[in-house]
Order: sequence, then structure tokens, then C-alpha cells
Amino acid sequence: QAQLVESGGGLVQLGGSLRLSCAASGNIFSINAMGWYRQAPGKERELVATITVGGRTNYADSVKGRFTISRDNDKNTVYLQMNSLQPEDTAVYYCTAEIVVVSTTSLRVRDYWGQGTQVTVSS
Repeated sequence: QAQLVESGGGLVQLGGSLRLSCAASGNIFSINAMGWYRQAPGKERELVATITVGGRTNYADSVKGRFTISRDNDKNTVYLQMNSLQPEDTAVYYCTAEIVVVSTTSLRVRDYWGQGTQVTVSS
């Protein structure tokens, strides 16, 4: 099994910045793609950004040029640097990762999700 733990959310003013972190732990053999999603009240969960193990990134149009996703493979951690925050960025942010976990008899691949961290942008 593996776990993802996010940190770094909070309250920030319009135009401010926040950096989210998400650390994976457990019986990890390797981690493939990692990413961030968000869910605002009354809305569906949506993709924010993803990053492959090789560092290739993909962003939602709404955050391009403002958010940067990165990862530290040695620390099994993914980051989301959020700049020029807007009220519409207010949401619970979830990290996700495709993790290869080690069991006693095999390797298993599955998607894991963090518990979510609240980001609130005040105007």
C-alpha cells in the first residue's frame, strides 16, 4: 500500500501565491505520472496539472502561465507552485499518483489520491 499526504493549502489574497506539496510513502517500487486536481463547491473535480516521471507537464488552460507543477523523484514528492491566484482558483486541491507498490509476491500498479487541501483566494 501507499499513501499521499498534501500540505501547503490555506487562505491567500487575490494575486498571491501558494505552494502545495504532496509526498508519497509506503511500499513504493516506483511512481509513474503524478498530478493535481481540484474541486470547487458545487462543481466536478477537474484536472489542474500532471507531470510524467521524465518531467513532461500538462496544464489546464485556466492555469497555464500561472501554475507550475514539478516533482522530486528522490523524495517521491510532487509540488504545485500557484501564482497570481484568483478567486476562481478557490477549491480543494487533490494530488494523485500512479504508484507501483510492492507486495510479498508481486508488483501492483494503481492510482492513489491524497485527502485534499483547501485553497481559498479572497478578493
